[in-house]
Amino acid sequence: MRYDTILYDLDAGIATITLNRPEKMNALTPQMRAELTDALKRAAGEARVIVLTGAGQAFCSGQDLGEGMTAAAVDLERVLRDEYAPIIRWITEAPVPVIAAVNGPAAGAGANIALMADIVIATRSAYFLQAFGRIGLMPDAGGTYTLPRTVGLQRAMGAALFAEKIEADQALDWGMIWEVYDDEVFEAGWRARAEALAHGPTQAYGAMKQALRASLDNDLDEQLNLEARLQGTCGNTRDFKEGVLAFREKRRASFEGR
Repeated sequence: MRYDTILYDLDAGIATITLNRPEKMNALTPQMRAELTDALKRAAGEARVIVLTGAGQAFCSGQDLGEGMTAAAVDLERVLRDEYAPIIRWITEAPVPVIAAVNGPAAGAGANIALMADIVIATRSAYFLQAFGRIGLMPDAGGTYTLPRTVGLQRAMGAALFAEKIEADQALDWGMIWEVYDDEVFEAGWRARAEALAHGPTQAYGAMKQALRASLDNDLDEQLNLEARLQGTCGNTRDFKEGVLAFREKRRASFEGR
């Protein structure tokens, strides 16, 4: 697919996907959603880590509410099922870590796509906003799934009902995101994190994602069985053998990933 609203770069195992409508604060259009889905699918097959970020001053302001966006002109149920759900599934089910590098405001569906990532890193001037109530809607794009599980029901309710900005430092304090960097070192910070993951045991990372996400819904017996099955697979990889050998030889492991 040709990309007109996003940028795609693959370098040293890191696939960087940049939402690229800076003049519109990277608001999501049908074309952008299709391109993002395609890029995530592509990255899942050829990268060892995926980074999702935005061009310009914003990460993503959510659904583009410009021309043609009226209650009579859009079927929101279809849009969510056909255009947003695939994005969320590729983020959560990709066999490699997904980092959201939130370089500025993240609002509406843009906030919830970011929060669905495995690791969320934000610049200090960024904020997260569940803006839906301001236009008579409820949080979507996975927000009603992610928020109660990361910040608890009371904070999730407040974020949704009051539609107030949650600044990056507050999001960090709530456990909504992993870490915050000052604006001037933000890019260097997330790149260092991505490089570390790109040199790691990719198959083990995929197993970690699968097990940790499943734990939100599994009972203990189901989770123990899943751990045993996934660990059995990890134990048959060359990376496990290399990791043990490196430990014995007191050196840094050189993982192959795939």
